Amino acid sequence: MNGHSVLRSADLGDGTYRNPVLHADWSDPDVVRDGDDYYMTASSFGRVPGLPLLHSRDLVNWSLIGHALERLEPAADFTVPRHDGGVWAPSLRHHDGRFWIFWGDPDHGVQQISAADIRGPWSAPHLIKAGKGLIDACPLWDEETGEAYLVHAWAKSRSGIKNRLTGHRMSPDGRELLDEGRTLVDADLIPGWFTLEGPKLYRHDGHFWIFAPAGGVETGWQGAFRSRDFFGPYEERVVLAQGGTGVNGPHQGGWVRTARGEDWFLHFQAKGAYGRVVHLQPMRWDAEGWPVIGDAGEPVSVHTKPLAPERPPEVPAFDDDFPGGRFGRQWQWTAAPRAGWTVEHGGDGLRLSCVRTAYAHDLRALPNVLVQRLPAETFTVGTALVLNSAEPGAKAGVAVLGDAFSWIGLEAGEDGAPRLVHRYAETVAGHERDAEHARPAPHGRVRLRVDVTAGARCRFLADTGDGSGFRPSGQVFAATPWRWVGALLGLFATAPPGPGPAGTADFTAFRALDRPRH
Repeated sequence: MNGHSVLRSADLGDGTYRNPVLHADWSDPDVVRDGDDYYMTASSFGRVPGLPLLHSRDLVNWSLIGHALERLEPAADFTVPRHDGGVWAPSLRHHDGRFWIFWGDPDHGVQQISAADIRGPWSAPHLIKAGKGLIDACPLWDEETGEAYLVHAWAKSRSGIKNRLTGHRMSPDGRELLDEGRTLVDADLIPGWFTLEGPKLYRHDGHFWIFAPAGGVETGWQGAFRSRDFFGPYEERVVLAQGGTGVNGPHQGGWVRTARGEDWFLHFQAKGAYGRVVHLQPMRWDAEGWPVIGDAGEPVSVHTKPLAPERPPEVPAFDDDFPGGRFGRQWQWTAAPRAGWTVEHGGDGLRLSCVRTAYAHDLRALPNVLVQRLPAETFTVGTALVLNSAEPGAKAGVAVLGDAFSWIGLEAGEDGAPRLVHRYAETVAGHERDAEHARPAPHGRVRLRVDVTAGARCRFLADTGDGSGFRPSGQVFAATPWRWVGALLGLFATAPPGPGPAGTADFTAFRALDRPRH
């Protein structure tokens, strides 16, 4: 579904890589190896489908192969955007011939799914522990004893509890917990530690290990805890921190051992509107048996790649030609989709219905926005749009969507004639405002570009076909994240409330472009 992209891989082509290996919002990553293949998942919050699945053969070059969660449960809670709910910090494991994903939904509890094949089909979500504030769940099957365990953290916003990790014995089939749970680590008792969360559970060298971050999303560090007994007591150590580097808050991720015996750690760095980008760190064990991550506990910027057969550079899909009217797996809806949001047709290009809604002037409240992550620090994206509607107020466009948003596209005026519009809304303001004076779009079609530079500063441009080519529109817009979520690129079509269909909007190929001159 994807054409050529100008986006660059982290693979430097000389046996080394640079961090971040994924400069996009693959938040709270976890990773597992199966043979020579590595798979990763990440938080997806309230977007649908959820639980993205990425594949790599070398931990540097990644492709997006699908999603494990076709719908969020309970479905009624996700009919509107829930950017701070849904899937938080999943854990991905391979056990007994199946892949398993456990996650905590802060409003409902700990859920799990499994599949014999990473590409599915995946089982329906199963609630293993109900409750408020249960987050960041991770299972462990002890291959030596046959016992199974679960650890999770707490969200203070829902439970009033934080800085604590709770452990359970679990049935080997992963379906139920066998006890009431006990506190494994209370970081209130550890001087200087706060906001302990995101635990990942392992067995190594006769110890139970919990890799868990602390210190907050923007400024935290990575901790490691070990004990001879699952229920403790645990001793702790900081194993990765910013130190003298420019990488703030390097923490929360997963440890993986390669088929050749190398140890690596994937983690995130919170980077404002770009979300939580993913870094890859070498890892070793010191003389006392503790992990040492990065360069003596500080993040590396460039490093030798893991030992693996050479791979061509690759990044997750971004471009989309929408062949046969279908969108690629890189896209998600901002809430549970409904029938009729897309319109099937025989050609290429995406056809969206102009969905009637009372929230037409606030894209943040719309469930029918098709979104994907900002794919790099700097890039230009382009598409073309045709508005097939004369309904006054019907509109469609390309958006940069976060706690503030800005979009450019077409709107049908009071006389039904199409016009180019560019609007924005600030973080506190309720509705959108004009960023530029509207201008005619004589044929109801326009070519659109968004030019993103460092700091997620977005310049919107349009070509209405009047012979003047691409012209910048409005002021530069500084993208902003949502709570826990980076800014998103979105395509939408909407119309004011009223009876009957309101028309459609057609988008042609959505592509990363060589940066235009303007």
